[in-house]
Amino acid sequence: MAISRRKFLGSLGAAIGAGTTGTLTKAYGASNKHFDGYPGSSGVLHDTTKCIGCRKCEQACNKVNDLPQPEKPFEDLTVLDQKRRTQADSYTVVNQFQTQEKVFVKKQCNHCLEPACASACFVKALKKTPEGPVVYDASLCVGCRYCMVACPFEVPAYEYDKVLTPKVTKCTMCAPRLKEGKLPGCVEACPREALIFGKRETLLKIAKSRIQKYPDQYIDHVYGEHEMGGTSWLYLSGQPFGSIGMREDLGTTSAPELTAGPLSAVPIVVGLWPVLLTGVYAISKRKDKIAKEEKEDALKAAGVQASEDMNQKLEELREKMTKEKTAAINFEIKKALEEDAKKREEAEKLEAKEDKEVETEVLEDSEEKGKQEE
Repeated sequence: MAISRRKFLGSLGAAIGAGTTGTLTKAYGASNKHFDGYPGSSGVLHDTTKCIGCRKCEQACNKVNDLPQPEKPFEDLTVLDQKRRTQADSYTVVNQFQTQEKVFVKKQCNHCLEPACASACFVKALKKTPEGPVVYDASLCVGCRYCMVACPFEVPAYEYDKVLTPKVTKCTMCAPRLKEGKLPGCVEACPREALIFGKRETLLKIAKSRIQKYPDQYIDHVYGEHEMGGTSWLYLSGQPFGSIGMREDLGTTSAPELTAGPLSAVPIVVGLWPVLLTGVYAISKRKDKIAKEEKEDALKAAGVQASEDMNQKLEELREKMTKEKTAAINFEIKKALEEDAKKREEAEKLEAKEDKEVETEVLEDSEEKGKQEE
């Protein structure tokens, strides 16, 4: 449904009114309850020991998603000499790492069981599906890019070159193909079976079986089983994960669970809302046709100067949110450690008390026995 001028102005008034009264905006999806994932959801296991860096997965991803051709052809492996990250026109990239041996690692959205991006999105443009993929609805996106700030794996990208119709882009695990009963494009194209698609619980069994069968070949850990609450994209490696570009400081608590309390209390800066919503009205891509008069008004509102001002303010907000999010997470971690230390101290005191009572009881029994013998 196209957004009407009345609805837009109503949203603008509501946002300003909420800011005036001091109402705080909460992020959707944040929860302090741990989620083990949807039963029977699918995922992909990437065995880096089998990857040969051929970039066939990149080529297949490009094809099935109708992405523009890269500057260098996929057969050109010199691009592996530099570390790359996913971009608006490339949903997956293969990077090369020189450890004790040469290792190739495919990077894309890890499809977290509890995605930080979905938790940070206040319009629910991103969501985790029961089937496994984390999908994106461009018709709901307002271009705030909170998802890019929230993602611990630095995956979501943004179409900065499309002024009027930008969107956030990332791997979807080929969700449309899965509905047709097909494999993800990258999995289907892999010539060495370095990528395996299946039920997440089955993939974990396969991964652990390989580790047990070839302990000298693999690190005894399945990356993604527990990191950040768990992911649908799992990894096996013969080298320490930190040495192949993967974060080992994330812990096992999901982002929504970590930030449920603190993040929900972070206020939206009132002065930014008019600029943000004007940008939403101007550049938000809707599936239905927009009436001619509304389209003209939107184009006028999306002048070059307005776009520059909005981007500048959004960048300032991004930096502010990053600092506040980091502080909130550090606070929660410190709090959890203090509570754990307190519990251990109480347990030690209780154990000491019980030991003393036992000693007293034994001593009394001994004295009573001595009296009886006399």
